[in-house]
Amino acid sequence: MQIDLNCDLGEGCPLDAELMPLITSANIACGFHAGGPDMALATIQLAAHHHVAIGAHPSFPDRANFGRVEMVRTEQQVFEDCVYQIGALAGLARAAGLSLSHVKPHGALYNQAARDPLVAEAVVAAIRDFDPSLAVFGLASSVLVDAARRAGLVAVEEVFADRGYRADGSLVPRSQPGALVDDEGEVIARTLDMVRERRVRAVTGEWVPLNAQTVCLHGDGPHAVAFAQRIRAALEAAGVDVIAPPHCGDVSQS
Repeated sequence: MQIDLNCDLGEGCPLDAELMPLITSANIACGFHAGGPDMALATIQLAAHHHVAIGAHPSFPDRANFGRVEMVRTEQQVFEDCVYQIGALAGLARAAGLSLSHVKPHGALYNQAARDPLVAEAVVAAIRDFDPSLAVFGLASSVLVDAARRAGLVAVEEVFADRGYRADGSLVPRSQPGALVDDEGEVIARTLDMVRERRVRAVTGEWVPLNAQTVCLHGDGPHAVAFAQRIRAALEAAGVDVIAPPHCGDVSQS
């Protein structure tokens, strides 16, 4: 049994250097919601030092709200936004002698693509047309995962260690009770359930089946490093290999 641990980095959080050695995939902000060229390149170089796979983390153009507010964008606009951001990060990676392995949408774009077929198709089209070898990180069992597979792309199904789930497998919106899980013990137990038992308990009590291929560790929470350390240790103690998805490989071999 194996699992990838991913984290959204290059967003201005002061914990990136502490988190990087604990993860196997980094989703790097492309500037639309946070970060910028200097921060992105530094994060790419840090990932390379720790042999962490690197991916683009495109967002809606909304720095004021950190990309977490849903926006009305046409399919063409979503396509253009994503191609632009993926291309920018890929260029920085190339300048560092590296290449991207995957793409994971950020925030509101991620959530809309998880449920809205038109947004999902636009995101997938951008990834496919830019580089069809890139994997797509999406919410487990979501519309985005289905769209990626229909397009012939590799889809990596993502679960969240510290987010609440609804009975339909979607995440509880951050504005609602139960959206965030703060208790370390509960986070560990939930992660082990998702990885080993392929299920998570919804906020309403139901068990929700899911296929966990990568676990997201949020880097902007007050317990981010402690959670990451304990999650990785618990997985390894349970006999789970913590490695990047086979498609993504080792950034040092890019």
